[in-house]
Amino acid sequence: MTVAGSLAIVAGVLAIATVIGLLLRSRTGRARVATSRASDATTVADLASREAFGTAATLLQFSTPTCARCPATARQLDAVAASRSTKAEGPDRVRRIEIDLAERPDLARRFDVMQTPTVLLVDGEHTVRARFGGPPRQPELVAALDAVLTEEHS
Repeated sequence: MTVAGSLAIVAGVLAIATVIGLLLRSRTGRARVATSRASDATTVADLASREAFGTAATLLQFSTPTCARCPATARQLDAVAASRSTKAEGPDRVRRIEIDLAERPDLARRFDVMQTPTVLLVDGEHTVRARFGGPPRQPELVAALDAVLTEEHS
C-alpha cells in the first residue's frame, strides 16, 4: 500500500467518524415524542411511590454514579419543575424523580436507556410523553412540558 493510499483511508475514516459524531451530537438533548401509550415501557407508575410523582407532570431522570452531566441536568430539571409549580397551582404540580441505573439496571433495558442522563417527561397519569437522550435542551424541555400541562387543563 502506498503512502497516498494510506492517507486516503485515514482521511475517509476521519470523515465518516466526523459525520457520525455530528449526527449524534445533533440528536442529543432533543425531545422525542412518545407515540404509543399502550406499550409496557410507556407507563412508569411502578417506579416510585404515588406521592413522588407530580400531580400534572414528572421529569424522570435516569442517571449513573459516573455520569458527569447528571448533576447539572438534575439542577436544570429542578429549576424547570419549580418554575411550573406555583403556590396557586400547587407545589407538587411538577416534580423530578431520579433513578440510579447502577441500582436498577433492569430499567435501562426496559426503557432503552443508551446514555445518561436520559430524561422522560411523564404526564399526570404516569404515561411517558417525551424522552430526551442526554441533557435536555431547555427550549425543547419547556415546550414539551408546557404541552403536557396545557393538556391537563383542557
